[in-house]
Amino acid sequence: MCGRFASSRRPEDLAATFEIEKWDEPQEEFVPDFNVAPTKEVYAVLDRPLKDADDPRPVRQLRTLKWGLVPSWSKTPEGGARMINARAETVHEKPSYRRAFTSRRCVIPADGYYEWVTAPEERQLEVEGKKKRPRKQPYFVTPADGSVFAMAGLYEFWRDKTLPDEHPLAWWVTCTVITTEAETAPLAAAPEEGPRSLADIHPRMPLMLTPDRWDAWLDPSRTDPEELRTLLEPPPHGLMRAYPVSTAVSNVRNNGPELLKELDGPEEGTLF
Repeated sequence: MCGRFASSRRPEDLAATFEIEKWDEPQEEFVPDFNVAPTKEVYAVLDRPLKDADDPRPVRQLRTLKWGLVPSWSKTPEGGARMINARAETVHEKPSYRRAFTSRRCVIPADGYYEWVTAPEERQLEVEGKKKRPRKQPYFVTPADGSVFAMAGLYEFWRDKTLPDEHPLAWWVTCTVITTEAETAPLAAAPEEGPRSLADIHPRMPLMLTPDRWDAWLDPSRTDPEELRTLLEPPPHGLMRAYPVSTAVSNVRNNGPELLKELDGPEEGTLF
C-alpha cells in the first residue's frame, strides 16, 4: 500500500521534469513535506484542457490535490480518507475508480514512500487476534538513481452542494495512488540486515511509472480500459532501494529532512 510518502521537490523542478505548461505560482514560500499523510494537499501532474479556454487541447498542468479520493457521486466527502489507494488489479471495475480510470489519470511525484515492515508470521497473528501489533521498523523506498518517484494516480471532482457556486471550497479535487503487488526481486542496494526485496517489507507497493509511460498514462484521449491496463505493468526490477529510517516518521506530527536519514540498521526493539 502507500500510506505515507515524502515530497521535497520544488514545483519549478517538477515543472521542468514533467514538461509542465501550466502551474499556479504558490502564494506562499514552498515548504517541503517529508511526511505526507492522507488528506494532505499533494502535487499532481495531469493533462486537461484549461478552464474557460478557447483551445480544447489538453494542457499539462501541475496542480495541488487532496490525497484521498472522493467519487463525484458521493453524498459526503467523509470516505476520502479511506480511499488513498486503488488496486491496479481491480481499478478498472470498482465503482469508486472506474470512471476516473478512463478519463482522469494523473502522476503524483514524490521522493519515495515509507513502508512499515510486515512479516508474514506477524501479519497472520494480527489477523487472528493472537498478537498485539508489534513495533514495526519503517523503511524509505526510493529510486536508486535519485530520480523522481512517479506514482500512478487518479483524480476526481466532487461538488459540495451545501455551498454556492462562487465559494472557493465548492469544488473538491481529490486523488488516489494506484498500488500493485510488491516486487520479489532483490533490491538495487539491499541492506546487510533486514529485507532483501520490497515484498519482504510489505505485500503491496505504489505503482511507479517510468518516463516512457508518462505521456500515454496522462493522455485523456485514451479511454479503453483494456488498453489502459497494459500501462499498469510493474516497472522493471532493480530500480528501487530501501533503507531503514527512524520510527519518528510513524508520528504524523514529525516532519523534517531527518526523517529520510538512513540508519545503519533497524532500531532496537523493532521487527526486522
